[in-house]
Amino acid sequence: MIHYGSTLLFILLIAMSGNGQSLPTNPPVVETGVSQTLAKARKQQISQLAYALKFDIPAQKNQLIPASETITFNWAKTSAPLQIDFKEERTHIQKVSVNGVDISIVFESEHVLISTAFLKPGANRIFIQFTAGNLSLNRNDDYLYTLLVPDRARTVFPCFDQPDLKATFQLSLTVPGHWQAMTNAAVKDSSVAGDRKTVNFQTSNLIPTYLFSFIAGRFTPVTRTLTGRPMTLLHRETDSTKIRLSLETLFKLHADALTFLEAYTQIPYPFQKFDFAAIPDFQYGGMEHVGAIDYRASALFLDNGATRDQRLARASVISHETAHMWFGDLVTMRWFNDVWLKEVFANFMADKITEVSSADANYDLQFVVDHFPAAYAVDRTEGANPIGQPLANLQEAGSMYGGIIYHKAPIMMRQLERLMGKMALRDGLRDYLKKYAFSNATWADLIAILDARTPTDLAAWNHVWVNETGRPKFSYQLDGRGGTIKQFVISQQGEDGSQRLWPQGFELELVYSDHIDQLTVTMDRPQVTLTQAIGKPTPQYIIFNSSGQGYGVFPIDSVSVLQLERIKNPVARASIYINLYENMLAGQGITPAQLATGYRSLLGKESEELNLRLLTSQLADLVWNFTRPENRPPLAASVEKEAWHAMEQETASGKKKLLFRLYQNIAGSAEAKDRLYAIWNEQKAPAGVTLTEDDYTSLALALAVRDYPVDGILEKQLARIKNPDRKKRLQFMMPALSSNVTNRDQFFASLANEANREREAWVVDALGYLHHPLRTETSAKYLRTSLELLEEIQKTGDIFFPERWVGSTFSAYQTPEVAKLVRTFLTDHPGYNARLRAKLLQAADRPFRASRLLYK
Repeated sequence: MIHYGSTLLFILLIAMSGNGQSLPTNPPVVETGVSQTLAKARKQQISQLAYALKFDIPAQKNQLIPASETITFNWAKTSAPLQIDFKEERTHIQKVSVNGVDISIVFESEHVLISTAFLKPGANRIFIQFTAGNLSLNRNDDYLYTLLVPDRARTVFPCFDQPDLKATFQLSLTVPGHWQAMTNAAVKDSSVAGDRKTVNFQTSNLIPTYLFSFIAGRFTPVTRTLTGRPMTLLHRETDSTKIRLSLETLFKLHADALTFLEAYTQIPYPFQKFDFAAIPDFQYGGMEHVGAIDYRASALFLDNGATRDQRLARASVISHETAHMWFGDLVTMRWFNDVWLKEVFANFMADKITEVSSADANYDLQFVVDHFPAAYAVDRTEGANPIGQPLANLQEAGSMYGGIIYHKAPIMMRQLERLMGKMALRDGLRDYLKKYAFSNATWADLIAILDARTPTDLAAWNHVWVNETGRPKFSYQLDGRGGTIKQFVISQQGEDGSQRLWPQGFELELVYSDHIDQLTVTMDRPQVTLTQAIGKPTPQYIIFNSSGQGYGVFPIDSVSVLQLERIKNPVARASIYINLYENMLAGQGITPAQLATGYRSLLGKESEELNLRLLTSQLADLVWNFTRPENRPPLAASVEKEAWHAMEQETASGKKKLLFRLYQNIAGSAEAKDRLYAIWNEQKAPAGVTLTEDDYTSLALALAVRDYPVDGILEKQLARIKNPDRKKRLQFMMPALSSNVTNRDQFFASLANEANREREAWVVDALGYLHHPLRTETSAKYLRTSLELLEEIQKTGDIFFPERWVGSTFSAYQTPEVAKLVRTFLTDHPGYNARLRAKLLQAADRPFRASRLLYK
């Protein structure tokens, strides 16, 4: 609807906008969001773009934020009105002037429309006075931060919100005098007036709107200079132990990542400054804002109870966001259909950086454990999406993110590196970064550069990897009669039965009593004969994908399952764990009960911490989600016993902590619950296990969801918590854990109000407890409403919220009734948003499979 004018006014505006010239045959339609058609048209019209922004931020988060901006740009003459994106109400715009002339405000479908009658070929200046939109300002009681990916800049201020219209930003913030502030550029000057101060920042480098960012509020600033580069951290952490143990490491990890990337790319750090902020319950692990990276505080500040896995995860997220400074920030995708391109290289480079910067890291193992389960969790489902996805309008871009972009894409890239060679790929990436620096590029642009460095036809090679969904399934025929291999044939087809081919390389191991032969398989055809195996002795068993680089469902050798503890290669063991789990989910070769029995026996025998994390995670999943409730108590009791015994025998602190977490996770017997209560109440951890405030909060939540018969557990834990941000989180979650069903009903009903979903991380955590397997009987009634809210959640939430909403809601259900509910909902909504439909089918994969496996 057009405000402050009529449809007739708009028609007249269009007619006069061409100065008597006829309109083009297909001018961009005025519609909500940012269509690709509009983006392409504006890219042809606009250049030399710059924003000067002013925000006057009050101390109270419920007060409006007055703002103004000046947009300068060069314009190539067209006949259609210029559309400036602003996803807010018309009332938020107070004044518009173009080249010094005040004009009537014409607003339609989330756009401010500027008649070309007021524009001139060449330099133009538009001034807009407005009230900032709140949707992406993440306002809290004493701080706020922007998070504008993928198309959220337009929710805060009027702009050309598309990645290929890079601009400079000059920001001025007026804030309470005791607040800190940070943006993409350094501070130019500041002034104080009463209890307010104005901070003027220098002009930023060229960046897209989604990378523009500012943070303001009560933060503690810390500055260090490493290798000649000053870095400032803003944080709100109050735990002195976490601060002492983390601060210097944080700066060093960033410095190491920068050093590595400068050497790998042969391009010095390309922006004017490098700072970062730790934000409580930030929606993602991190966000790569140029010169002002945002992180979730809990990902950075670790205590003396942190496991090696947590330390490696911290190093990885820091490396990932730092890599984005080159991959995504310096060179940006042209359109968000290639959003995966920036993410694949951030993850790919993070793995390489972590291998160098973390002395105790096993790169190959970390890669397998981090990427394969997460990629398979999406690619095996009915809602699987390809790496590359078409995108007609940016308002749909948020739903493109997920496990495929972050995890399957790095697996594909490692296969590409294996195909090309490390040096050839590195040199190709250097050329790519230099050619498109401070500009935009597509996957096709990169492939064109890489294709010249390999005889392989990369355009054909990457098609099935990038443009199609799913994964291959492998089978084999081995003729080992007479003690000698006479024939060894490996076949591949799509898991869906299609005759597709995923070209790839991987290793397998022929295991003998006294040695192992590792063979490389080049799977460039649907069926290959492993000629190098012919003539070798027949092995005792075969380990497929022993190097962890192959992608798909591999055969499981029943003998290898029995010999797991004797397999020395930790990567091979990880690959076997993953493949066993995938075969179990597919209902082939092994049942959930059999797998749980085998895993129980390995708890005290797995020597590698990363593998133990994988093992305990899968075992907990088997207990809760792939065991019927009536069969769960005896299994849980046996796992409790094995986990506690293994923990007592273990000497490595990280592994002891993982085993204790498993014990806490599956505790169901009265003995286990009493033991957990005693640990929590007395705050006395088991010998050799370090428990912190966060761990005791987790224990309190575990006791509450089990309705442990002691009043006031959560209230007592709330009083123990010292950090105000963590205290607010627990306060929010408490109704979701109430033993009173009415309280839980009221909590869920409150989530229909957008204001109660503002802290998305809190909501997702609370939903996990609301739908805990112990609560599913009383929470199943929320499922239909949860689905009905999903479209609104996509519109109002950040990019991962819809996926996490349905994931936390459905992951604990296993009955045919819930599987039917999902399918009925989709049948009842035949025109349902395709991407949300995919997210729902991804989340429902676990109940779909559990209902088939358990309720035949």
